Amino acid sequence: MNYCNGLKRYSTAVLLLFVSLFFSAGQAAPSDFQFVDIHGETVDFEDYRGKWVVVNYWATWCPPCLEEIPELIHFHERHKNDTAVVVGFNMEEKSPELLSEFVEENMMTYPVVPMSDDLALVGDVPGLPTTYLLDPTGKPVAMQVGEITAEMLEKFIAGNNR
Repeated sequence: MNYCNGLKRYSTAVLLLFVSLFFSAGQAAPSDFQFVDIHGETVDFEDYRGKWVVVNYWATWCPPCLEEIPELIHFHERHKNDTAVVVGFNMEEKSPELLSEFVEENMMTYPVVPMSDDLALVGDVPGLPTTYLLDPTGKPVAMQVGEITAEMLEKFIAGNNR
């Protein structure tokens, strides 16, 4: 399925809109989950408690995904030691070697988790890229379908920082 094709019909203004979400109190927090990244390191969402977490669903074949990678790298590098981190979830069946090579070539400094059956635990992935923002308690508070920028993330966090 080519998720990017479905996004073309939306205007840029709609794609750039960061929509606040309301989740039921009974929904499991992503902080309860662990994944193994492409380097074999465990990505434990509990380790990110107290930080904003950007969960980005993407694929190497998706042009908007590729456009936002430098923005996500910039955001992650600027905030990883204090207020926020980025975690990328690759949504395609790609060998670990090829995915690692892509990540290295694109200088992706944030953790990248390869596709598995339980990657969509944060919420639905209606198209790629899809980005969820988790607040410092681990609760999903916003999502963006379509390309996102570091500035969008920073403005949302600044406006919702407690």
